[in-house]
Amino acid sequence: MIDAMETDSVYLVGPGSTTRPILSNLNLAHSLLGVDVVQNRRLIQKDASEKQILSIIKDHPFKIIITPIGGQGYLFGRGNHQISPKIIQGAGKENILVGATLEKIGSLRGEPFLVDTGDPETDRMLKGYIRVVTGYRQEMIYPIV
Repeated sequence: MIDAMETDSVYLVGPGSTTRPILSNLNLAHSLLGVDVVQNRRLIQKDASEKQILSIIKDHPFKIIITPIGGQGYLFGRGNHQISPKIIQGAGKENILVGATLEKIGSLRGEPFLVDTGDPETDRMLKGYIRVVTGYRQEMIYPIV
């Protein structure tokens, strides 16, 4: 994911131990349970609130990097409420980057990813399939319901 980071784009890096190596490999501080904001490989905001995120992204292209909750499979709505439906809609599904190890995908036992944003329109927008980075230059497509 680091290799694909675009200059001047803002990256919202969601919580979790799976996203932690992104910030670690950039030598940036990270919050395990928060959303960290990165631009040009620099930390802009650690543990950002929804309000802070909306302020940062208003004039910049942005992407969301998330990982499903292990064993549950939630992409949104559990543990990352800072990434609100307004933010998700602003990004668009094509700018949501999912990272998950093959072990994490395996822990779902074939069940699809889940979303519970609190907004039915946003949940419908997310349904279908999404690309998942599973390792260096390794990807798969996985369903969302």
